[in-house]
Amino acid sequence: MSDDKCVDFRGDEIEVTWDGRLCIHVAECGKAKGDLFVAGREPWCKPDAATKAEVREVVERCPSGALTYRDRSGEPEAAPAENRLVVASDGPYYLTGDLEIEGAPDDMPGVRTRAALCRCGASRNKPFCDGSHEAAGFRDTGAVGEQGRGFRTAGGPLAVRPIKDGPVQAEGKLTILAGTGRVAWQGDNVFLCRCGASKNKPFCDGSHSAAGFKSDD
Repeated sequence: MSDDKCVDFRGDEIEVTWDGRLCIHVAECGKAKGDLFVAGREPWCKPDAATKAEVREVVERCPSGALTYRDRSGEPEAAPAENRLVVASDGPYYLTGDLEIEGAPDDMPGVRTRAALCRCGASRNKPFCDGSHEAAGFRDTGAVGEQGRGFRTAGGPLAVRPIKDGPVQAEGKLTILAGTGRVAWQGDNVFLCRCGASKNKPFCDGSHSAAGFKSDD
C-alpha cells in the first residue's frame, strides 16, 4: 500500500480506514491476535474476521490515528476520559484524549483522539511523526523531571497548537507519562519541545532558536 493515501476496508457492520499519511508502523494492529489484520494478505484487513467490538478495540490501539473505523450503527469513537501524553523513549509524543490539533485536516479523523507528534525535529509531516527519528539518530529516554501544578479532575478538550518554528503548546488538562510509564506531570498548559534540542526535554527551553529549527507547519 502506498504511504500517501487512504485505503478503506469494508465489512458488514463496520468499516476500517488506513491513512498512510499518519502510519509510522508501530504494528499494534499486525501483532493483534486473530485474523483481522494479516500481513501479506489481500486484503490486509478483513473487518468481518472479528466482532465489531474487537475491531473497535484493535483499531483504537493505533497510536498515530492512522487507523479509524466507521460503525454502520453510527456510533463514533469516544474520546478517552483523560488526556494523556507518553514521551516515548527515542521516539515521538503519543497523545490520546479529546484532541483539537490546530491545522489538522478534516480528513484525518483519527487525530481527534490519537496522535503521534514529532519531537525530534526531523519529520517531513510536522506536527505529526513520520518515523524520521530513527534515521536522524534521535536519542532521549523519555525521562521527565518536573511534576506540574496538577488538577482536581481530568478530562475536557485539549487544544494542541504548533507554534511556528517553535514548540507545541498543549492547553487543557493533560497528564504526561515518562518513557518508563510513570505518571510524571499534570497541569493545564505546557510548551513541549519539538526541535529535539531542548536540555529540559520534554519541555521547551528555547533551544529551537539557536538550533535554527524550522517547522514548516
